[in-house]
Amino acid sequence: MAEDKPRLARLTAMLTQLQARKIVTAKEIADKHQVSIRTIYRDIRTLEKSGIPIVTEEGKGYSIMEGYKIPPVLFTQEEANALITAEQLVRKNKDLSLTEQFESAITKIKAVLKSTQKEKTELLSSRIQVRNNSEHEKTSSYLIQLQSTIANYQLVNINYLSLDQQVSQREIEPFALYTTNDNWVLIAFCRLRKDFRSFRLDCIQNMEIMEEHFSPHNMSLQQYLEQCREKYQSTPDIPMTQV
Repeated sequence: MAEDKPRLARLTAMLTQLQARKIVTAKEIADKHQVSIRTIYRDIRTLEKSGIPIVTEEGKGYSIMEGYKIPPVLFTQEEANALITAEQLVRKNKDLSLTEQFESAITKIKAVLKSTQKEKTELLSSRIQVRNNSEHEKTSSYLIQLQSTIANYQLVNINYLSLDQQVSQREIEPFALYTTNDNWVLIAFCRLRKDFRSFRLDCIQNMEIMEEHFSPHNMSLQQYLEQCREKYQSTPDIPMTQV
């Protein structure tokens, strides 16, 4: 029986992993649980025999059949503590859309916690203090919308005020987001400049999401960053363009 417990925990974790992603490869599952791919194949067959409708897409990976619902996942106390800590960190973020949406999500998550966990998380919440952005300043409210435009390949029209106070209107193809010094920055292909540019979200004055969709850019964020490093390695004092 002692040997069955680790496998039972792995099968439960695999279900969570399959719910969290549209497609998961056997290698990704094996790497996460530090077992062989052959072991994962056996685990998948076990889950299928137990009635879980797992869909196998040849050459791609595994997913759970559309519409199939699994009961809410139970959180360990450590996982609940991590969520409460993340809540305190997100509250200090300068993008209003992120803080509002996270508050909504964390409320739903707290609803499935056990009563003893709720008591402990409430205590922990009162004993954690995040000291950055002590004034609770909110400088933007576009992060969540821009995440959707990245996922949906939607064109965006923005009025932008650059750091040197130059005003411009841009049609952009959102590509990726990163955060630095408490500010969010959007990487996007600018149709005006015909090249990729970086736009600080706190410099966006107005934003309109267009109905038009653009073709996905054939590169990953990592490839983009590598191109930037190659471009600026001889001039390391030049910052990434934000106009």
